[in-house]
Amino acid sequence: MNSSAMRGPILIVEDDKKTASLVQLYLEREGFETVLAYDGDAALAMAQRHRPIFIILDLMLPVVDGWEVCRELRKSSDVPILMLTARGEEVDRISGLTLGADDYVVKPFSPRELVARVKAVLRRGRLRSTVERNILSHGALALDPEKRKVSLNDRPVQLTPHEYKLLKALMASPGRVFTRDELLEHLYPSGEAVIDRVIDVHIGKLRQKIEEDPSNPRYIQTVRGLGYQFEESSGS
Repeated sequence: MNSSAMRGPILIVEDDKKTASLVQLYLEREGFETVLAYDGDAALAMAQRHRPIFIILDLMLPVVDGWEVCRELRKSSDVPILMLTARGEEVDRISGLTLGADDYVVKPFSPRELVARVKAVLRRGRLRSTVERNILSHGALALDPEKRKVSLNDRPVQLTPHEYKLLKALMASPGRVFTRDELLEHLYPSGEAVIDRVIDVHIGKLRQKIEEDPSNPRYIQTVRGLGYQFEESSGS
C-alpha cells in the first residue's frame, strides 16, 4: 500500500515515551504522519483536533484508561483503533474488540509487525470506502480529500499545502467557528512557535483564489473577535 496516499496523521497514545517514539519512528519511515499523546485525556483532545486516520491505543494509561478512551471515541467516530497493551489474556482481547477496536497487539511486540497490522487495517478500510469517497462540496466549490484536489466551477484551484489544510478543516465543519489557535494546530501539529496572525495571511490568499469577491467573502467568513468559519449552508 502506498502510505503517502493516506491523508491525515496516525495518533499514537502511549504513556511510555520510549515505546511511543519507537512506534513513531517505524511509522514515519513508511511515510505516515504521526502525533503523540501520553494520557487518555490528551488522546481524546488530540483525536478531536487532528482527525487522525488511525489510532494506536495503549490500554494502561494515566488519567483516563484506554478502555474509556475507546468507548468515548466510538460514540462519535469509526476511526480504526489498534489496541497496544501488555495484557494478553483472551478476555482482554475480546473486551477490546467488543468495544470497537479493529486489532490488538500484545507487548513486547515487533515494530515491523505493528506497521504491517496498521497497513492491513487501513487497506480494509480503503476497500470499503472506494465507492463512497467523501468529497466535500459547497455550492461551486469542491474538495476531494483522497485526490487532494480543489475545484471551483469544475475548474482546478491551485492551493499551497497550508491553504489546502485550512480549507479542508473549515469545509469539514461548516458553521463551526475556528479560533486562530485551532487553525494553527492544523498547520503546525507539532507545536512550532508561530504567531496567530499568519492565519490571516493564509486566509487572505485563500480567499483570493476561491471567492468571487474576496472583500465580501461567501465561503470563508470572519467571526470578529473569534476567528473564521465556513458558510453553514451551501446554497446553490
